[in-house]
Amino acid sequence: MQRKQKILRPSISTFNKSLDMQQQFNPKNEHIQIFVKDRLYPRNEAKVSVFDSSVQGGDAVWEGLRVYDGKIFCLDQHIDRLHASAKTLAFTDIPTKEFIKEAIKQTLKANDMRTDTHIRLTLTRGEKITSGMDPRLNQKGSCLIVLAEFKPPVYDNETGIKLVTSHIRRNSPMHLDSKIHHNNLLNNILAKIEANYCGADAAIMLDNLGFVSETNDCNIFIVKKGKLFTPHADACLPGVTRGNVLRIAGELNIPFVERNISIGEFYNADEVFTTGTMGELTPVYEIDGRSIENKYGSDIRKQIYHAYKTLTQDEGEPIE
Repeated sequence: MQRKQKILRPSISTFNKSLDMQQQFNPKNEHIQIFVKDRLYPRNEAKVSVFDSSVQGGDAVWEGLRVYDGKIFCLDQHIDRLHASAKTLAFTDIPTKEFIKEAIKQTLKANDMRTDTHIRLTLTRGEKITSGMDPRLNQKGSCLIVLAEFKPPVYDNETGIKLVTSHIRRNSPMHLDSKIHHNNLLNNILAKIEANYCGADAAIMLDNLGFVSETNDCNIFIVKKGKLFTPHADACLPGVTRGNVLRIAGELNIPFVERNISIGEFYNADEVFTTGTMGELTPVYEIDGRSIENKYGSDIRKQIYHAYKTLTQDEGEPIE
C-alpha cells in the first residue's frame, strides 16, 4: 500500500514571528501624548468612538511625515494631499492647514520630539449618530489624529530588502483610486500577508494590465544602463518621496522615464530601490528569488540618496 506523502505547510507561528518584523516596539513611545480631535491624551487614553467612521468602514484619510533635526519635512505637501483626499471623499468640516500644523507642533513639543520621529496624521469623517454606511450619519464633525512616534527609517538602507510579486493587484481608478490616500488598506495588507508567508520584506503589486505599480507600502524605481525608470502613477499613489527623487534626478542631470514596466525588467535591472517616508530610499537585492545584479556598477541610488539627505537638512518647517 502506497503511503501518503505528508504535506508541509507554514504554521501560523512561523507567519507571526515577531523577531522578523521590520518594526518593533520602542519603549520610548510607551508614554507618548497623542492628539485626538481637539486636544492631547496620554497613549493609554487616546481613543475614538466605536461609532467613528474609521472603525465603521475605514472611512478616513491619512499621511505619513518625518521630522529631521527640529523640522517637519514636506509638511505643506502632505497637508495639501490630505485635504485633496478628504475633498474627493466629500468630507465636511475639514480642518484648516493652520489648525493641522498647530496640532502637529503641539504634539511634537509635548513629546519632546525633534528628530528620528515619524508622524501618522489621520483625518476621519468623524462620529456617526448610529451605525451605518451613509455619510449623512456623521453629524459631529471630522476627527483629526496626530500620532507621533520615535521611529527611525524602518528599512536597512545599506543591506536592502527582499521582495516577492503578489497575486493581489493594486487598485486602479476603475475600482478605488489609489490617489485617494485612504485608510481602507486591505488591498495593501493582503499583499503584505503574502510577502510575510514568503519570507520577504514587502510585496510588489502589479496593476490591472500586469505592469508593476508599486510595493504594498512604497513607490519603486529601477536603474538600467545609467537611466532611471519608475512606473506611471496610474494605479499607485504618487508619493512625496517619489516626487523628490524625480526632482533630484533632474537637478543631477540623471535621465529618467515614467512608463509601464514589466516584472521581468525589474529582475534584470542594475539597481532597484523603493521610496517612501517610512523608509526613505531603500535598495532591493532580490525579487522572486532573482538577485539584482549591478552589471554596470551603477551608483545612481547613492547619488540621489545623498542629495535627498541633504534636502531633509535644508528644507522643512521648524517645530518652534
